[in-house]
Amino acid sequence: MTDLLITNARPYGGDPTDLLITDGVVTTIGTGRSAPDGVEVLDAGGAVLLPGFVDLHVHLREPGGEESETIETGSHAAALGGFTAVFAMPNTDPVADSDVVVEHVWRRGAEIGLVDVHPVGAVTVGLGGERLAELGTMANSRAAVRMFSDDGRCVNDPLIMRRALEYASALDAVVAQHAEDHRLTAGAQAHEGAVAARLGLTGWPATAEETIVARDCALAREARARLHVCHISTARTIEVLRAAKAQGVQVSAEVTPHHLLLTDGRLTGYDPVNKVNPPLRTADDTRAMREALAEGVIDVVATDHAPHAAQYKDTEWQAAKPGMLGLQTALSVLIETMVEPGLLDWYGVARVLSERPAEIGRLADQGRPIAEGEPATFALVDPDAVWTVRGANLASKAANTPYEGMRLPGAVVATVLRGRITARDGKVQA
Repeated sequence: MTDLLITNARPYGGDPTDLLITDGVVTTIGTGRSAPDGVEVLDAGGAVLLPGFVDLHVHLREPGGEESETIETGSHAAALGGFTAVFAMPNTDPVADSDVVVEHVWRRGAEIGLVDVHPVGAVTVGLGGERLAELGTMANSRAAVRMFSDDGRCVNDPLIMRRALEYASALDAVVAQHAEDHRLTAGAQAHEGAVAARLGLTGWPATAEETIVARDCALAREARARLHVCHISTARTIEVLRAAKAQGVQVSAEVTPHHLLLTDGRLTGYDPVNKVNPPLRTADDTRAMREALAEGVIDVVATDHAPHAAQYKDTEWQAAKPGMLGLQTALSVLIETMVEPGLLDWYGVARVLSERPAEIGRLADQGRPIAEGEPATFALVDPDAVWTVRGANLASKAANTPYEGMRLPGAVVATVLRGRITARDGKVQA
């Protein structure tokens, strides 16, 4: 049965064409296609067609943090942002350190059905950093976990990290590290530099990130394991990664949209919406992130979507929790920082938002080429659109966006998951 005809779409920004989709698979690509009786038609209007986006790093807060976000509201935000798969971090309550919790997250995502929700399993029991969680049990569960992380906390003990890499390697899984030596960041509230000194905020030194990345690259080389570095933020971390990759270390890295665009200069005024971990860095660091993403030293963009209820953000700076929304603004920030300056073309956007994330996360049916015989899992993008960000209008349960009131370029006009439209014209298709 033919399900969908997408007309007047431009794959990777190329010439307009039509795509006929049957049972979730692209069967025919070519112009002048007519829709068989009863087939839904999606007129793309010349929008850019890309593989659906894959986010390796989101916080959906469920179970335990439903006042800030749920798997349902997070799935809505993801679909509206062009995402077709997300990886949900384990710092929930209870922690996702067992097959019971990861299967709950996976099952709830499947019930909602707007986006493939892949739970990330904790590396250590309760994120305590002292004892390995049951990685094999989670990997062999129905959730089929293939990424493990204690995100929000660093696996500081090198022996624990070494063992985690060894076990993960045997499972064809990846360990995603939150690179922060907590001994260097105790009480930290902002990037250690001139801005923090002027504002009287305790500094978070760049070396706290760089030293952990260097250590873990050495451990991954020894274990012949895959290491993924979460939300890198400093220019010198890039140099560590470049050297490790040149030596054949299986290391990948992500950068967040906010670390591509925003700097610690925004901290003047102490607005907690700008508080994030790792902190906003300098303009030099931001410039280095963009260049490394274009070069491929940084592999992917991941949002670190971190919703917080108002009581956790509408407070004084020191008491506020770190984190920012990211799912519905990621593409626009990427267009502003990378596409419009000519650092990435649409094939490059597909590489960092779809193809490499799917490869790292071991998702065989995501991030696939736009071609006949491939899954019909897409994001349709209007590159000429301009919109004003309002946290209250976003689909997340929280509203803590650092882009409040900003006019950003580009908009997702539709998202398609295996031939089914999940979002269209700013509305979720239940």
